[in-house]
Amino acid sequence: MYRLALTCVLGIVAPAPALACGLALALLVDISGSVDPREYRTQIDGLAAALRDQTVTEALIRQEAAVTLIQWTGANRQDISVPWARITTAADLERFAAEVEAVERPWAMFATAIGEALNVAEAALDAAPACRRQVIDVSGDGASNEGIEPRHVRDRLVAQGVTINALVITGSEPELVPYFKDHIIGGHGAFAIAADGYADYPERIRRKLIRETASAMSEWAPQQHRREVAASSISENRRPHRD
Repeated sequence: MYRLALTCVLGIVAPAPALACGLALALLVDISGSVDPREYRTQIDGLAAALRDQTVTEALIRQEAAVTLIQWTGANRQDISVPWARITTAADLERFAAEVEAVERPWAMFATAIGEALNVAEAALDAAPACRRQVIDVSGDGASNEGIEPRHVRDRLVAQGVTINALVITGSEPELVPYFKDHIIGGHGAFAIAADGYADYPERIRRKLIRETASAMSEWAPQQHRREVAASSISENRRPHRD
């Protein structure tokens, strides 16, 4: 009886095992009507090349990261184009990068619904492997002009422990960087990087991925996993209702 009681007590107070996955990274690519075929190809090829960067590759492997690709445009037009993949070896990374290069563009002439894109990313993170950090990486060349206000979804995600970063492709709209900073990014260490048009995208996405993967490893002090935060909120019936 004593041993059973002691075991029960120890089971209650024992710390949870460390999560093997250090990072769940959702990559969101803008395919709205403002993105022409050449610019689309620049994004996809640039993203694949950035993933193959040695620093990025090593950081993803070290964290046993999980990565997915989501293409987004207008309301109800978001596509999980490459499902979650665990990156534990160079071969895993190369396989994922090749799948990114091979994706087809599902839509081409629709609006910009960043709130809906964040909603889909949230659902994807709910289905992701359990990881210490959860990051959404949004690229875009315009402000949201359809659907849910992005700030509402952003605030909900940040409350759950998610970080949202942005790569802002400037040139088509004035004051786009301040807009992304005010409406889109948020969470621990959140940042926005500007690309001076699509020609600048490949180098900027490489720098952004280095910052999200390699640099963040030394800065991040995992406190409480998002799923624990969400579970606590649900138990208290306080989790905000999804728009």
